[in-house]
Amino acid sequence: MNLLRNFPFLILAFVAVTTLHAADVDLAARATNELGVDLHRQLATGDENLCVSPYSIQSALAMTFAGADGETRTEMARVLHFPKDGDAIHASFASLKRSLDEMAKKTLKIAEESKTTGGPSEPITLAIANRLFAQTGYNFRESFRALIEKFYGAPFEPLDFRKDPEGGRQHINKWVADQTRERIRDLIPANGLNGATRLVLANAIYLKAPWANEFSEAATKPKSFHARGGAAVDVPTMNCRSHLRYAKRDGFTVVALPYTGRDLQFLVLVPDEVNGLPALESKISAEILEQCAKLEERDVDLYLPKFKFEPPTIALAQNLQSLGMRTAFDRPQGSANFDKIAPRKPNDYLAISDVFHKTFIAVDEKGTEAAAATAVVMNEVTAIVKPSQPIEVRVDRPFIYAIQHVPTGACLFLGRVTDPR
Repeated sequence: MNLLRNFPFLILAFVAVTTLHAADVDLAARATNELGVDLHRQLATGDENLCVSPYSIQSALAMTFAGADGETRTEMARVLHFPKDGDAIHASFASLKRSLDEMAKKTLKIAEESKTTGGPSEPITLAIANRLFAQTGYNFRESFRALIEKFYGAPFEPLDFRKDPEGGRQHINKWVADQTRERIRDLIPANGLNGATRLVLANAIYLKAPWANEFSEAATKPKSFHARGGAAVDVPTMNCRSHLRYAKRDGFTVVALPYTGRDLQFLVLVPDEVNGLPALESKISAEILEQCAKLEERDVDLYLPKFKFEPPTIALAQNLQSLGMRTAFDRPQGSANFDKIAPRKPNDYLAISDVFHKTFIAVDEKGTEAAAATAVVMNEVTAIVKPSQPIEVRVDRPFIYAIQHVPTGACLFLGRVTDPR
């Protein structure tokens, strides 16, 4: 009996920013953007809003990758854009997390100093937590536990999925909710775990980032927005004139709004045509995203709609398989190899059954609040010159957005707004 779809391995992740040594984090940053673009292309179908956290998904899968071997490891490295030897990626993610922690501390100091000058007084709030929820009594390798503890700081917490999978699901979902300030609830859906569950790797992230310069609430007015690239509707639209990173590219415009400390920014990519989002999504690349971290500042008069999304959990198993990560999901049967997590036996081995991902994002005059979680479910298986006038940018049509770590170019969140209502 194949229990592949019934056993979870969970991972949650969310991100923030800071100054850092780029050489230490390039591998993680580049891989994050590459996978983010791959998944955005697959998920941005139809005309719905979208929000994913490439950093969350990559962090979760990086921990999973640490336990892969053989062809499973080769396929995962290719799909996740990790180096062939793979080992350096864990140090890179650890370095990126340290830089994010340092960034939050930096903005705390900025906020304290600002109180005396009347400037922004709120720091960036960033919480990143990793944990492994493991079947009590299962034969996990000490080397795997040590690697995850060293690079991801994730302790093991024993749970008895065999006896009470539903209790385990509720316990993990509560942990996720606690870590994300209740923004991510019910990450693992009903029946997401069962008696065959052996391991859930969890990485939860919460971010609350105030703008470097807040929008005036008095300037927010109803403005036209071409919802889904069609007829115009009025939506609450913020306005500010400021020096912002800006560039005009072939077929689209890029504007970046800095958060406090300026190591984190909110990217907006607006197509020239009202119905130009599909064309823009077809040309977006990791290279374009990385270039957006190096734009020159211009005097910009920006109109940006407010929005808030709380989409349901999405399943990524089919998307990852279509990208080429098949043996990790035991396709074909018997091919999954996570021997580095626990000894693989012919009739007793681990495989991923599904990958659940959930996000939250809200953008308003004060800044951005965002959170994300990713759950990898595994089973035990039997068998830019300044002008004299400001450049006006009206974000009045479907657009792509990202929350980007400026020093590395890594996108913590990536999505599209087709209708901000």
